[in-house]
Amino acid sequence: MRRIGPVQKVALITGGAVRVGRAITLGLAEAGYDVVINYHTSELDARAVSTKAEEMGRRALAVGGDVSVAEDVQRISQRLREVFGRLDLLVNNASLFQSASLLAIEEQEWDRVMAVNLKGPFLMVKATADLLVEAKGQVVNLVDLSAFQPWVGHPHHAVSKAGLLHLTRIMARALAPAVRVNAVAPGAVLLPESYDEDARRLSAERSALGTLGSPEDVVRTILFLERSPFITGEVIVVDGGRMLER
Repeated sequence: MRRIGPVQKVALITGGAVRVGRAITLGLAEAGYDVVINYHTSELDARAVSTKAEEMGRRALAVGGDVSVAEDVQRISQRLREVFGRLDLLVNNASLFQSASLLAIEEQEWDRVMAVNLKGPFLMVKATADLLVEAKGQVVNLVDLSAFQPWVGHPHHAVSKAGLLHLTRIMARALAPAVRVNAVAPGAVLLPESYDEDARRLSAERSALGTLGSPEDVVRTILFLERSPFITGEVIVVDGGRMLER
């Protein structure tokens, strides 16, 4: 990793190497943040994103680790401290999205989803809270529409995101006034690669705006929160009005 000048603002993005996480990482780099890219199994993707961020003139660090494992989280935090020594923005984006009917979910599957989606953000905040307080920084947790709706095809995922939304509010109260904590709930901003044209069309038609979003919509919302010092404990839904569907 090449070093370019003094450290500016630093962002840590969990799951920051692929899909929406990748867009968030590069969007924050473009906005002037040095970035720490956490990954679990996507090492090559993480290093590619790191290279792109450095080409923008930012410093970038890719750090592997499972956010649901306390020892891994401590190691991520330690690498952050060694290289940058500060943290201004933590984006808890790492998530598992698994489908199953409620009674078909095995105990291990339930526990794994809860560990990554809900325990992970708790562990990350606990491990970096002192840096966030020192920088008067902020946390953004990524939820989705399942935090509000009973997604019977994804019960463990939906419950984990509803829990993360409530944890966001608890964090906002517990870490105030030094640290702001908010959530972003994207809708159809990046569909699965398996979707065909009919599935994509139906997804677009379900939004009030009649179109699909993009990962950049999530990036813009995070940057809006970054520039809005009087907002904490809130969730911004970025779904083109899909939740207005009858």
